[in-house]
Amino acid sequence: MDLGLKGLKAVVTGGTRGIGRAIAETLAAEGCDVAICSRNEAAVQEVVAELKKTGSKATGAAVDVADGEALKGWVASAGNELGGIDILISNVSAMSTDPGEASWKASFDVDLMGTVRAVEAATPMLVASGHGAIVVTGSANAIEARGPEPYGAFKAALLYVVGGLSYQLAKKGVRANTVTPGPVFFDGGVWDRVKKQAPKYYDNMLANCPSGRMSVPQDIANAVVFLASPAASHISGTNVIVDGGMIVRAQF
Repeated sequence: MDLGLKGLKAVVTGGTRGIGRAIAETLAAEGCDVAICSRNEAAVQEVVAELKKTGSKATGAAVDVADGEALKGWVASAGNELGGIDILISNVSAMSTDPGEASWKASFDVDLMGTVRAVEAATPMLVASGHGAIVVTGSANAIEARGPEPYGAFKAALLYVVGGLSYQLAKKGVRANTVTPGPVFFDGGVWDRVKKQAPKYYDNMLANCPSGRMSVPQDIANAVVFLASPAASHISGTNVIVDGGMIVRAQF
């Protein structure tokens, strides 16, 4: 199936490892020109070099998403360098689960405002493209609340934000959707660390995965890239859960 992505311009925040890197690599493989950011300059340059091997244009910069002005400035400059923005992928998280106030502020600045500010900066170019798409990476923690922790709370807030963006921007030709992963395993990721440091907890979580495995980054990237593509041209305001059937509630 041709997703219709060849020649489109995509901006991906948090694009150097795990889900974000898989998204950037999949977009480039489909023919998109891609701009990525993360806080690690060396990692950015490594991934940019890999993306260029696909023949697509690639660029990137070290950006602290919690710095609002820096983030907005980078999104605008990335769009100018690419020649526009057709796709914005917001894939950033402070991964804050501690109960302290500093943890709540980090999640607010990165998870929530990192998305809000990136969308604000990209919207003029998304509208100008005539077929803009926004996809935000969520979390199953937003759906199944097991404690008042900031990570899940702000991921839940993003579901509301994305729904509002979908309604507000539809007449301007821009779609907005969320992809919600369950547990995702990759080397150096959260569940890799849990497996090494708390193997019993890891085994219990794995036992709750009816598919017999956790997701891998490519599972999530496939859903994100589809929703970002013209093949999903009439899908907006939805939340696609990618967890191998772990969440058992009815999805109305």
